[in-house]
Order: sequence, then C-alpha cells, then structure tokens
Amino acid sequence: MLRQFFSIMGRYLRPYRKHLAWSVLLNFLSQWMNVFSFAVLVPILNILFKIDTTTYEYQPIDWDHVDMDVVFNNAYAAVQELITSYGPFETLLMMGVALVVMTGLKTLGYFASSAVMIPLRTGIVRDIRIEVYNKVLRLPLSFFSEERKGDIIARMSADVQMVESSITSSIDMLVRQPIAIIVCFVTLFAVSWQLTLFVLVVAPLAGWVMGVVSRTLKSQSSSVQARWGDIIAQLDETLGGLRIIKAFIAERKMAQRFADTNEEYRRAINSMAIRQSAAHPMSELLGTIIIVIVLLFGGYLILSDSNLIDASKFIYYMVILYSVINPLKEFSKASYQIPLGLASMDRIDFILKAENPIREIELPQSLPAFEEKIELRDVSFSYTPGREVLRHISLVVPKGKTIALVGQSGSGKSTLVDLIPRYHDVTEGEVIIDGKNIKSLRISELRSLIGNVNQEAILFNDTFYNNITFGVENATMEQVVEAAKIANAHDFIMESENGYNTMIGDRGSRLSGGQRQRISIARAILKNPPILILDEATSALDTESERLVQEALERLMLSRTTIAIAHRLSTIKNADEIFVLKEGEIVERGQHEELIAKNGYYKHLYDMQQL
Repeated sequence: MLRQFFSIMGRYLRPYRKHLAWSVLLNFLSQWMNVFSFAVLVPILNILFKIDTTTYEYQPIDWDHVDMDVVFNNAYAAVQELITSYGPFETLLMMGVALVVMTGLKTLGYFASSAVMIPLRTGIVRDIRIEVYNKVLRLPLSFFSEERKGDIIARMSADVQMVESSITSSIDMLVRQPIAIIVCFVTLFAVSWQLTLFVLVVAPLAGWVMGVVSRTLKSQSSSVQARWGDIIAQLDETLGGLRIIKAFIAERKMAQRFADTNEEYRRAINSMAIRQSAAHPMSELLGTIIIVIVLLFGGYLILSDSNLIDASKFIYYMVILYSVINPLKEFSKASYQIPLGLASMDRIDFILKAENPIREIELPQSLPAFEEKIELRDVSFSYTPGREVLRHISLVVPKGKTIALVGQSGSGKSTLVDLIPRYHDVTEGEVIIDGKNIKSLRISELRSLIGNVNQEAILFNDTFYNNITFGVENATMEQVVEAAKIANAHDFIMESENGYNTMIGDRGSRLSGGQRQRISIARAILKNPPILILDEATSALDTESERLVQEALERLMLSRTTIAIAHRLSTIKNADEIFVLKEGEIVERGQHEELIAKNGYYKHLYDMQQL
C-alpha cells in the first residue's frame, strides 16, 4: 500500500520539494523542543520534592561519545545550583518559564510545518484535476462512447475530492509522525535501550492488528466510489431525458431506480464507515495496552532494585513513551485514510492511463493549405475487432467539389466522415489529402483545414460572440457580424436583450433548433475552412428553419470542398457526386439524375421519401 502511495506522490511532488524540505526541518525542530520541554521538568521535580537527595557535581562531557548519564548529572547539578542561589520556588518559576518558551517554540514549529504543507496539498489536487481534464481533451471520441459520462464526471469530482481528503492530508501525517516517532525513540534509547527494545517487540503486534483492518478499506472504497459514479450517471441521464420521462409518465419508475441506486451506495458506505470508525478506539485501546505493559515491566525493574533504570528516569521515559503513542495513533489513522485515496486514484488512473490510439508521429509533415483532393483508398474500419462498420471504401473528393453520402441509419456515413479529421484511425487502407497520408500530418494542422456543422448543434453556455468565435483567435466584431449575417443569424441575435453579448444557456437551450444551427454555421463561416463536413445539418428542423439554414449552408459551401451527409435527398440534388452506402459499403455512386435512372437502391430511398 505504501509503495503505491509513494509511487503516486513521486508523480506529483517534484514541483513542491521546497515545501516538503521545510516541513521536515520544522518538524524536527518542533519534536526536539517537545522532548527537551519534558526533560526540563525531571531534575527539578526530583530535587524539589526530595525524590533525589544526592549532591551532584559538574562532570566534563566527551562530545565525541556523549554519555547520557553525564548529561543528566550536569542537569541535576545546574538545578541544585539554581535552588541554592535563588530558592526552590524561584527555580520552579524559572523552569516553568523555560517550559512555556520551549512549548511555544514547539507549537510555532508545528504550526509552521502545517502551514508550509498547505500549498503542497492543494497544489497536488489542482495538478491532478488539470491532468485529468487535459487527458479527457486528448482522448479519442471512441473512449467516451464506451464509458458513461456520469461516471467520468464522478471520477473527476468525487474521486479527486477523496484523494484530497485522504492522500494529501496523509502527507502531513507521513512527514510529521515518523519524525516524532524517530525523535522519541532516539530519546527512549538514550534513557534506556533495554526497555526500548522491549517496547519494539510489543509495538509491532499492535501495528499488525491495525494493518489487518485497513487492508480491506481500499476495495470497499473502490466499491463506494463506483456506486457514487452510478448516482451521478443516473442524475445526468435524468436531466438530459427529463422531457421523455414526463412524456411517458415515468417519474415513479425513475424515482424508484434512483432510490435503489442510493440504497446500494448507502450500504457500501455504511460498511466502510463502520470499519473506518474502528480506527480511533482500536488505536486508543492498543496504545493503552502498550503503556500498561511497559509500566508493569518498568515497575518490575525498579521494584527489583535493578540497575537498568531508576525512578526519575522511568518517569521521564514514560512521559516520552506516552508522547510517542499519539504519533503512532495518527500514523495508524493515515493507514486507514490512504487506502481510500488509493482506491480513488485507481479510478482516476483509469482515465490518466487510458490508451490513446490517435498518435502523432515524432516528425509530422506540414500541410498548411488544401490544394488538390481528398482520397480514401480501400478504407475499412471497425470499433471492435471482427465487426466492420466500413468495408473497402474508395472515393475521391476533388478540391472545390461537393459530394454527398446517403444511406439508411447505421450504414456508416458519420463514421466515414469522422475518419478524415482523425477522430478515429482506419483499420485498413489510407486516407490521403494532397498525396499525404493523414497519419503523417500534424493533427492540429489537419483539423484546422476542416469545418463541421453537425445534426446536433454543439454550443456552450456562453455569449453569442464567444460561441461564434470559438476556436478562432483575434476575430474582430466586424468579422463576427459578417459571419452571422451570412448564416442568417444576425437578426435574431440583435433582437436578444444584449445582442452578441447575450448568454444562450446550457447547450444553447434558450434558442430554437434552427437558431442553434445557424450559430453553428456562423462559427464554421468565421473559421473559414477549405474543407467542410455537413452531418445531416438540416434533418431536425422545421420547413421555415430548414429554408433559412439551407440558404446559410449554400453560402458557406461556396468555393469550398464539401462532404455532406444527407437525410433529405432533395437537399443534395446538385451535388457533384453522390455515394450511396448500405451496411458499410458503397453500393452506388453518380449524380442525382444518373442514380434515379439506374432504378437501384438510391431510387428506392428517393421514392420512400417522396411517399
């Protein structure tokens, strides 16, 4: 578990090494102050309360080989000298002030070490979120067709939050508590190495018990986060399909489905929370057992007049041992929290480590402009092995020409046009632009040559202006207005409350279907691409909207190379060439009149629409 934890931290700690170094230094200072603050009390309590009546004299200290007995002897001698010079009460007062000062320094170091770790904790979480978001932008469309959107949102939100609350909060524990344990055990060895060896035999048994409980938490946490992903996915589906739910009077069914999902989540989190809540009482009990065992063993040594340890040192030993119990408990607490974060990190890594088959070669060729033609040579494609969506497609689109793809739903039209901008890579064959295989081109240059107008206009919850200029740098207002006029969008934009600065709502929800499509066309006009892909751009519109959109499309298509997927065959009568697809294969090709005259599959589709 810790190996995986440190592997994750190794990925994200590099920019924050200074914060980590300062935290280690401040924690060391804080913990030594903690040890010395207790050491101040032992000699004065021994002498003030007549526990020790020995007269001490200063002895020289060999700094090459420090003897702790000599150190304690000189401390007692210093206290005796203070009592002789100032009196018992004044000495107690001075020692009290010294204790306050040391405790103040200890708490200041504790605060500073925590404060210096906050930028590290929040920075790591920020870096993970940015890394996940950037990976989502780079992943191919096929990845999201196989995964539920709600589950991906849960991985980016709830799972990252769990990493923040468990792993990054544990960094502080894993820096502070080991330092506290090391400092305390160094002190314990200095006071009595024999008694400390006994403690080191007993303590690992308690650690083993804690480990047995914590190991199951990772799998439980993974289950809990998966259930939470189900909840988010169902909520996303409900918001997207609310109109259908109401239309089919399915509110009760959806409510029951959501309640069942929530109940599964509640059961999973109950089981995990019960086990997690056992951490504190179990560590409290085990810590007390260790203290009692050591107390009995130390008491036995003192009562049997052993020379291994005397009463005053044993008091100090027990104080330091009790001080090390709390870091051990906090360390065990981290062992409960870390598995929760590791389970979430596994779910996040599902996205971060997902394979992206759309790769750019190391030295891509440049294609700054489109000059000649697009060619598909014997192209086949399948989403899953053995199930081909396209089979042996060959076609040529000369520059400035318009071709149309027609066929029933599921015939492979949209998949075919998705191969040109490399949203997917061909399984067999080649896609060639101006004699260059698109796999050898820089992806950004390839896609900059292509404009899309889809059946569903994809807009963002932003202003008209920002939606039209999306992906186009340094566009002037005059250019935006001109694009909107060509797209038949200027008039309804100016009728809105704030003109081009009006917010259009989530996915353009404040607009009609025709208005959304015209904004999409204006965006394509402003981009001014030499290659245009129209994916059934008018199929979902009423007659009036279709007329306005069709006018805008005809202006957009002027002097451009266009590939149009047609739902209504009447809209592509003037195409230079029509390709008819059936079950992933081109079965007919030619102009409208030629295909009608053939009296084949195209004529069948055309007659069906006329009816």
